[in-house]
Amino acid sequence: MELYEYTQYDAVGLAGLVARGEVTAAELASAARAAAAAVNPRINAVVETWPAEDTPVPGSTPLAGVPFLIKDLAVSMRGKRVELGSRLAAGNVAARDSFLMRRFRRAGLVTLGRTATPEFAYSTTTEPVLYGATRNPWDPARTAGGSSGGSAAAVAAGITPLAHATDAAGSIRVPAASTGLFGLKPTRGRISLGPDADEIFNGLAVHGGLSRSVRDSAALLDLVQGPETGDPYFAERPRRPYLEEITREPGRLRIALVTTPWSGRKVEPAVHAATLAAARLLESLGHHIEATTVDLGVSWEEFVLANARLWSANLATWIDSLAAASGRRVDESTVEPQTLASYTWGLKVSGTEFIHALDTRNRVARAIGTFFGAWDLLLTPTLPEIPVTLNTYSRGAEHADGPGWLEHVMHRSPFTAAFNVAGTPAMSVPLARDPATGMPIGIQIAAGYGHEDLLFRLAAQLEKAAPWTHHKPPVWAGTTQPT
Repeated sequence: MELYEYTQYDAVGLAGLVARGEVTAAELASAARAAAAAVNPRINAVVETWPAEDTPVPGSTPLAGVPFLIKDLAVSMRGKRVELGSRLAAGNVAARDSFLMRRFRRAGLVTLGRTATPEFAYSTTTEPVLYGATRNPWDPARTAGGSSGGSAAAVAAGITPLAHATDAAGSIRVPAASTGLFGLKPTRGRISLGPDADEIFNGLAVHGGLSRSVRDSAALLDLVQGPETGDPYFAERPRRPYLEEITREPGRLRIALVTTPWSGRKVEPAVHAATLAAARLLESLGHHIEATTVDLGVSWEEFVLANARLWSANLATWIDSLAAASGRRVDESTVEPQTLASYTWGLKVSGTEFIHALDTRNRVARAIGTFFGAWDLLLTPTLPEIPVTLNTYSRGAEHADGPGWLEHVMHRSPFTAAFNVAGTPAMSVPLARDPATGMPIGIQIAAGYGHEDLLFRLAAQLEKAAPWTHHKPPVWAGTTQPT
């Protein structure tokens, strides 16, 4: 299969070819490796590849035989390295499959490698010391977002049609917006984090995927959703498959519009204009749009502090366990400066401060839940700015402490984290591009707890009304051959 053929299909389309016997899973895997060889040297999205281990039954699932990549964090594949983007964990090999990895195998996905992440996913740009910066296929001088930046860049450049991602404060939606992809953060408890990461960030973090088409994300969530024994969080099973939801009309929805983040940060004019254009598109589709405000339940300062306490305390235990396992010291030689500052601060978070942070989490969840009792959906920009150039993300926060660094991260992405804290689903839809640079602009749409079904219906309607898959970045495997 030639690269121009391979890259013209989404994941469901490729699985259909396998099911009909027009191509084999092995041929698709070979095409994916060729795609990586063609473009990865320019974007540094994939940090390791390996031969296919699984031989899926053609047609057994909507994704059987599809090449796939996993993020180098929060999911473990037996016998493969999982290094979390950090020198501290370099060479760490997983002893077993995580629950989600088992589900990827059962889904018939053919996992061929792992993608780049910032150290411990502690940023919304992917520029780790361990493997170097991941570059945006739309402009290699710019960030691909984070923390799932490697997965986003790989999918956007055509290496695989679908890749694993995680999201604790926007890490699916931020890179989706940065690279022109569709990315949906599921509801808390929708996908198991077990057995080794049940409480990472105390319910703020979730698994998901990044894709070029809505149906690919729907198919993936269908195949991996559902709890495992002992999971601390549980979302009620959906009424019907998400692949069925995308064939259903969403009906006339009441959609709130917010263009100013809770932090008060100014939104770039191109992003503001794109968000208003999305609102007009939704109105043209019959939905009711109304500008409003959303009560976060706490002040922005309290929100950031609670997140800093939860993140940093979790990070401290994470780093301590890795240091004990590796025998390495925790210092500047193994941990990046902002991470080290957050770790040091996290060691000082008291038990009572941690409990107060959990209380803040619950207050935010109730406030957001109350909002969605009156509105079907919320429309915002995904990001307040277009992707910044590499080596500039940390400017102004080079010497920040733990709370200071997280405040900086949330300044860069002030619209996304509330839905992690509340546990509600949200998606970024690639509806616009910046007229000046051609860079993608993502539009975020959030829903109430458990309502991925509503998001998928609307996403499918938007994909039909304003298609985006024909837009290809300059770095694209379908037009680039290995040198």
